[in-house]
Amino acid sequence: MYPKVKFIISMAIFGSIGLFSVKTGLPSIELVFVRCLCASLLLGAVWGMSALRTKPQKREAIPRREYGLAVLCGVFLIINWVFFFRSFEVMPITVAVSIYHLAPVIVLLLGSLLFKEKVTAGGLLFFLICFVGTLLVGGIHQHATIAEFVSTGVLWAFAAAFFYALTSITGKGIQVLSPLATTVIQTSLGVLLLAPIADWSHFTQLTVENWMYILMTGFIHTGLVFYLFFSSLRELKAQTIAVLVFVDPVVAILLDVTIMNYRPDVYQLAGILLVFIGISYSPRKEGSLAKAAPSFAENGRKPSA
Repeated sequence: MYPKVKFIISMAIFGSIGLFSVKTGLPSIELVFVRCLCASLLLGAVWGMSALRTKPQKREAIPRREYGLAVLCGVFLIINWVFFFRSFEVMPITVAVSIYHLAPVIVLLLGSLLFKEKVTAGGLLFFLICFVGTLLVGGIHQHATIAEFVSTGVLWAFAAAFFYALTSITGKGIQVLSPLATTVIQTSLGVLLLAPIADWSHFTQLTVENWMYILMTGFIHTGLVFYLFFSSLRELKAQTIAVLVFVDPVVAILLDVTIMNYRPDVYQLAGILLVFIGISYSPRKEGSLAKAAPSFAENGRKPSA
């Protein structure tokens, strides 16, 4: 299969995760636990077979520091997933996805703080465009007070975007450990962290249809898609990836409108447009800042969902 086709398929499936998560009937913590378990089994098997085919003398030594970074990155990733799926429980998929895709802009801002780089006028402008778009798509015009707006659940999506940004920045330090091995470590960590706090009673009230969506979310949206994503990523140019990643939010919004019958008003449509304009900004155009806070497309963008 051509790398570009595999990448498009992975992005399209990522885009449907909101719809599938709603159909599972599981709360966020329990759903993330299932995703981590399924991905650990499937990707762990792939990783194991790959390791067996690699000759010992060709295996590169992994610095201990990278294992620590993989674990820290995994903590951020799991929190990100929990907040992301929680946002689907309290707001329309279109709103949650649009806010969540602020993450690349947050990467830019955090990178400027952590690496002491100056944010350019262009970066600040695109951040403001994203911010205004997010307020509109979140429905701020529909509420009388800020407190009422915040109570709609927008903070869940904002928090998910923030921890996704932390995941991306932390992952920059992992240079030797393979993406597949890193993902298996992170999903296995998710199983260990979430098992003690999962409410198992939620699993006793599920229908056959729920289980179908749960297993598809775990094995297809997490396991298979991660494999397609990583196997195609290194064979594509950064510019190609930067365009194709937009398949993810476009599919999410189309499914929400056609299947979930969500109807954004004119202000929210304007907000979606502003968010797309804002996240199209690429830090690589800003010289040294790109080295500190590259876009997800340039940094081997980790699957958002």
